[in-house]
This record gives sequence, structure tokens and C-alpha cells, in this order.
Amino acid sequence: MARTQTRTTVRKRQAVSSGYGRVGAYIDGNTVRKLERVPERREERRPRTSSAVRQKRARALQMNLSYVVFLTAAAVITVMVCINYLKLQSQNTTYQKTVTALNTQLSEMKLENDAQYNSIVSSVDLEHVKDVAINELGMSYPSEDQIYTYQPSESDYVKQYQDVPAE
Repeated sequence: MARTQTRTTVRKRQAVSSGYGRVGAYIDGNTVRKLERVPERREERRPRTSSAVRQKRARALQMNLSYVVFLTAAAVITVMVCINYLKLQSQNTTYQKTVTALNTQLSEMKLENDAQYNSIVSSVDLEHVKDVAINELGMSYPSEDQIYTYQPSESDYVKQYQDVPAE
């Protein structure tokens, strides 16, 4: 206690260097920087462990047979899961390639079908069909009394369940 009181009562001085390591003037009073104190080392005392505790710790760190079997089983299962995952990825890639090939084939078949349809439609002469229907088969255009109008419903088509009644 007395030691700290003497320190505070003593005037503090600090040498101010004026360049090139020369000491020029002293600064007295409260403007002097306080020197950094190095904290005292505290030695932590570890409680001594008994030999029984040390033996138990050493036994706990050793790997016994059941632990080795468990780790081996875990590693084998992990490898099997990884192999299965790779197989599924390979199948997925194969299926994607198959779907792409089938889509290409479908597009080609649609183009071929459209080309065949257009050639069939262009090969049929509608004037000839109309001439044969009127002259040879007796078809005629409907007269005004044969035409019936109806109010369209919401659907796009009409189903006729019976003959249209004559008025």
C-alpha cells in the first residue's frame, strides 16, 4: 500500500527526444504519458489428477473392437450410398438422352405426317368431288324451308339425339 502512495506522490518526468536520440527537455505534471504496466503473471495451478482418472481417460481414448466395427460399418454404408447415387445419376442421364431422342423422333414424324396430309389434300380435286356428287349421286343444295337455325350454347359442338322436327 505504501508503495503505491509513493508512486503517486513522486513527480512524473518523461524525456522528450528532440530528434536523433538526443534528450531535450522534461515534461512534468499530469501531461506525462503513463507508462504501460505489464500485468503480473498468474500461474494457474491445475489440480493434480489421480492415476485412476488418468487410466480412465487413456482407456476412453483407445479404440475397442465394437467401435472399430461400428466405424467400418458406417464407412461401408457411406460408400454404398455414394455408389448407388452415382448409378442413379447415370440412369438419369441415360433417361434424359432417351427422352431427347424420342422427342426428336416425334418431331420428325409430325413433319412427315403434315407433309403427307398436305400432299393428300392437294391431290384431291374438290370441284371433281362436287361434280360427281351433284350429277351422278343426285345431291342438291338445301332449300330455304330445309334450313333450321338454333341458338348456340357454350360448347363448340352440337350433338343430335333425334331428328329435327318439321314445323
